[in-house]
Amino acid sequence: MSISARFTRVISDLSVPVAAYICVVVLAAAATLAGLVSAGQGVGSWPGVVGLAVVAALGERGRITLQLRTGRRPADRANVSESRSWRGRLTVSISLLPAIFAAVLYGPLAGMAVFGASVVGLSFPFLGRLSYLATRSLTGAAAAGAAALVGHFMAPGIGEVVGASTAAAASAELLDSAFASALHQLRGYGPWRIAASELLPVVLASVPLYSPAVALLVLAYRHISPWTLALFFAPALAAQRWFLLYQDQRRLADDLRDANDQLRAANLSFAKGLIATLDARDRYTAGHSAAVAIYARDIAARMGLYEEQQELAHLCGLVHDIGKIGLPAGLLEKPGALTLDERREMQRHSEIGERILANVETYAEIAGVVRHHHERVDGHGYPDGIVGTEIPLLSRIIAVADAYNAMTSDRPYRDAMPSRVARLRLAQAVETQFDTAVVAAFEAILAGSSEDYRLAQGEHFSLTPSDSETVDSTSIASLGR
Repeated sequence: MSISARFTRVISDLSVPVAAYICVVVLAAAATLAGLVSAGQGVGSWPGVVGLAVVAALGERGRITLQLRTGRRPADRANVSESRSWRGRLTVSISLLPAIFAAVLYGPLAGMAVFGASVVGLSFPFLGRLSYLATRSLTGAAAAGAAALVGHFMAPGIGEVVGASTAAAASAELLDSAFASALHQLRGYGPWRIAASELLPVVLASVPLYSPAVALLVLAYRHISPWTLALFFAPALAAQRWFLLYQDQRRLADDLRDANDQLRAANLSFAKGLIATLDARDRYTAGHSAAVAIYARDIAARMGLYEEQQELAHLCGLVHDIGKIGLPAGLLEKPGALTLDERREMQRHSEIGERILANVETYAEIAGVVRHHHERVDGHGYPDGIVGTEIPLLSRIIAVADAYNAMTSDRPYRDAMPSRVARLRLAQAVETQFDTAVVAAFEAILAGSSEDYRLAQGEHFSLTPSDSETVDSTSIASLGR
């Protein structure tokens, strides 16, 4: 295939907006270059510009990729690339430092040359390189213009160098980000605002980094020796790369935090859906799981557990009785006392709950807590008869919250106990049925709480404001139900 044919094919693959963008930036760069040459602008020191161009090209190979939170695949697959924009990602160059230095020290033509030279370090297709060369050249001219404007209004000296360096760095970062954001939208990756919002923190943090570094390099070049650049550029580029990596790690940490928040919300929604199914089957125990969840979370907090464990206690409380879904029809709804066989059948609900939850990938730990929430510290509980600290701490917490709410709730065949009586029953069962530390923590909470809290009443104990506020009511002697 001939060169002209391949060029025509590449052009035909471009979308109209991207093709128009390339034409505009290339013509603008060419016009700027022509204007500067006709105005008699020079490049300053050719050896210095060439050396800076080499450093910029090498620095371009150390680009840092920043993942966008909301990127999407482009509608077209145009063979064009641009600074910081590629399939839902933004890549940030570390070649700006020598380029900004050239713009401040030597002027706009040198700035265009060094900024544009960074294209040598890339592996973009032809049109991508052309587009990148044009936008970087325009960025170099703008940076040099901003530096010259500051120098025009300030007296020569350290202040003028710092001001010019700051203006050049700000101009370069803002214009570079503007080009990247525009192309991000034109190529169909998403709205330009997304790219701009991701780049803005980098811009705001980069200018204070570049400004003193460039100013120091310019002062050393002018007042000491041009050879001092060799002492400064390597650590300066290393510091810049470290800074960009740090920014990327911060973004990844934010993304991980968001993902964890979404997972917690999904887990909570799933748990609420499960207990809504249980509540729909047994109207007498509707609301019990929500009350146990709140009590369990508060006990965990009182005992000084980490926030993650407090949230896990809440989630375990919500689903602790989910195994009752698998019990025979009529067993939950039976209005009177259970027979021995029925009680043994009822006791299976903790094992059934474990099997249900073990099928959910993120519920493995919760499944274990649910299995053991009817164990006793003296080893006479079920299903495994384990003793003391062999029982998971959250299971021991759920056991106390479950028993208390059961005792203080009405059932068709008995009235609820007063809170003071239920608290006395808990105290009497420490070191046999319940963990002493858990009961002590719960008693401290109840002693300082309102009667509504003690009886699990009020909107605080509803899954949603419209949920029922009735709660479960199994006696302490009938904790299997």
